[in-house]
Formats: sequence, structure tokens, C-alpha cells
Amino acid sequence: MLLSLGRTLPATLAALLLLGAVTPAVPQRFTDPDTLAPAYPTPQTVVDQMLTAAQVKPGETVYDLGCGDGRIVIAAARKFHARAVGIEIRRDIYEKTAANVAALGLGDQVRIVLGNALHYDISPADVVTLYLLTSSNDRLKPELEHYLKPTARVVSHDYEIRGWKPETVSHMVVEGRPHVVYVYRMSTR
Repeated sequence: MLLSLGRTLPATLAALLLLGAVTPAVPQRFTDPDTLAPAYPTPQTVVDQMLTAAQVKPGETVYDLGCGDGRIVIAAARKFHARAVGIEIRRDIYEKTAANVAALGLGDQVRIVLGNALHYDISPADVVTLYLLTSSNDRLKPELEHYLKPTARVVSHDYEIRGWKPETVSHMVVEGRPHVVYVYRMSTR
């Protein structure tokens, strides 16, 4: 099949998608309107930078929205002596992460919750971490603005929160891939 590129590229791609010749790169579970992002783990170096840039202090409470394997909440507890809550929408990931937290003996500091971050009370958070798409951050933004206290910080990996001015922006390269860490303070967003 010979394809003409140029102005007809979007139409050609749409036709190929309809014919099944090309599959979209978006994971199937992402089509669920309540799912905020595909599961992709944050490299540990970026996790450490996120928590350091947020200036997490001992005894503070860190919430990770879409916690995946729990590496952010585990690092918050182990390295920063914080309490942490991870919210995960996928039951299979939640079960593995909750079991891992228990096996590490972190049950007193870390709680993993099966649920949707859009429907969970995050008001106790001192720090909220995100590795979600910009469109997902847009959906969460009203919740963050309404429920977080003025001293809370929001840290987003790779995707900005549109309309907010970051307090700091860190750029790093890990395993050949660039990463950006945005830190927002609720009182100055």
C-alpha cells in the first residue's frame, strides 16, 4: 500500500487505525475515563529528586496519586521519615504494592489505598506527588485547589499543571531519558 504523506497524514493514520493496520500506543486500560494515566514507574533517581525538591520533612504526610509499585511512598517513609499514602486505582497493582509495603515492615508509616484519586480526601497532605498526564493534572487541579492547605506542595513528574507557576523546575537525564520535576506551593501557585 502506497501512502501519500503531507497534508493527508492525519487522515491516513485515522484510516489505518480503523482498518486495524496500526494500533494506538495508549494502553487499553487508559480508555477508562476514571483512569488518570498509564502505569509507568518513576525512576528511583527522579523519586529522590521529587521528594528532595518538595522539601519533605520528618512527620509530614506525602500522598502519591497513582502510586503504582509504591516507590515514592516507600522512599518518603524510609529516606525522609514521613508518613505516606499511596492511592492506586488498579486492583492488581494495589494488591502487589500493599503486600510489598507489609513485607518491608512499613505498615505503620505507609498506607496503600485502592481507589480513585479524583474521589479521595487528600486534605491531610503536606506533599502530593503526581506522575500523570497534563490532561489528568487538569482534572485533579480543582481538587488540589479546593482541599489542600496553603503550606502544601504539589510535585509533578514530567507534566506541568497548567495555569500554576512552579516554585522550582528541575531537569535531569536518567538512563538517556530527560525528566522534569515541577514543584508548586499552594500558597503561591
